[in-house]
Amino acid sequence: MKLGFIGTGKITSSVITGICNSSIKYNKILISSRDKKISKKIKKNFKRIFIEKDNQKIVDNSNWVFLAVTPKVGEKIIKKLKFKSNQTIISFISTITNSELKKMIKVKADIVRAIPLPPISLMKGPVPIYPPNKKVKNFFNKIGSTIEIKNEKLSTNFWVTSGMMASYYEILKVMSEWLIKKGIKREDTQRYITWLFLALSEDAVVNSKKDLKFLVNDSQTPKGLNEQGLKEMKKQKVYKSIVNTLNSIYKRLNKK
Repeated sequence: MKLGFIGTGKITSSVITGICNSSIKYNKILISSRDKKISKKIKKNFKRIFIEKDNQKIVDNSNWVFLAVTPKVGEKIIKKLKFKSNQTIISFISTITNSELKKMIKVKADIVRAIPLPPISLMKGPVPIYPPNKKVKNFFNKIGSTIEIKNEKLSTNFWVTSGMMASYYEILKVMSEWLIKKGIKREDTQRYITWLFLALSEDAVVNSKKDLKFLVNDSQTPKGLNEQGLKEMKKQKVYKSIVNTLNSIYKRLNKK
């Protein structure tokens, strides 16, 4: 298998790291030189990585082509490239729909949109894909957990929630810095906060068949600290703010 990546940002680096540390068998991985610093780092860290300046050469020499550029850049680049009907084309571009990709690519290839996130470098995290595709599902299951989506409009909702990643880390940072101001060492605060939220996330995954409302209720005791924290954040309209943010991202992705 020959894999080609158009675009060398954070997601490309994370996906390639996951691939190279997994059981996926590949002959070589071609990456564009768009971000020289990242492409050189990837080549240094892993075997059979080749940097290519010409995007068309990446397409010509790959069985699977990954489109990992920004929406604005993607619209310009994709239209100029010539793809083959026997290729598998996977797009990480948030605002270009599958039907739009088909018009740009102009051949009847397997075209799948996917939403990998940075933790895929650790071979962790969900990877929503549209449309359902068995070989793409099996591929991402080796470096994450694939979620097949049958309706593209619904897939947009997954893109929306992926836009909350930085906000999640900001919460961790705020809590960690609060502890630091209270006199606890940075090393201890970050270890405590990150491991706390890791444990909570794993608990949620284990209990994923239950409604999340169960976990909210189960983690509180009458007049306890968690009940107080939840009430205070509701009073401050923190959760309403989260919904408003999701709606704002949703509008951006559907502005066509």
